[in-house]
Amino acid sequence: MSSELRPQGDLPHRRQLPTVDDTEAFGRELAAELAAGDLVILDGPLGAGKTAMARGIGAGLGVQGRITSPTFIIAREHRSGGPGRPAMIHVDAYRLGDLGELDALDLDTDLTDSVVVVEWGEGVAERLAGRHLLIRLIRDLDTDERSVDYGWLPR
Repeated sequence: MSSELRPQGDLPHRRQLPTVDDTEAFGRELAAELAAGDLVILDGPLGAGKTAMARGIGAGLGVQGRITSPTFIIAREHRSGGPGRPAMIHVDAYRLGDLGELDALDLDTDLTDSVVVVEWGEGVAERLAGRHLLIRLIRDLDTDERSVDYGWLPR
């Protein structure tokens, strides 16, 4: 798949993701390491691949339903694909005005039996869990090359 590169900033890993298919495949790969109770925060500019990453995570978890951006409904639940498999709650935090609106979604209760994936969540959703997987998607506007920095961080 993609080659590992030196990460930037506070995240320990970097990977090149040349295509949308690569982004989705990486999401499926990450899903193999996720379990109910895990929080995944996706961050990056418009068009960087946040929803593609969420699609890959959902496919890897085997959840039900088509995964699309929850921009206008804020949060969408994707039911478990079978016994012993977690559901996925897919959230778009872009339109949330403040932490009170995030609290109103009551996501911390969903963490017990679901993987919660929050687009645009950096700086907003970290307090939902004691640790989270931060996936920072990067898109070079000049070349359209994409990469991702990622790693588990404490609250």
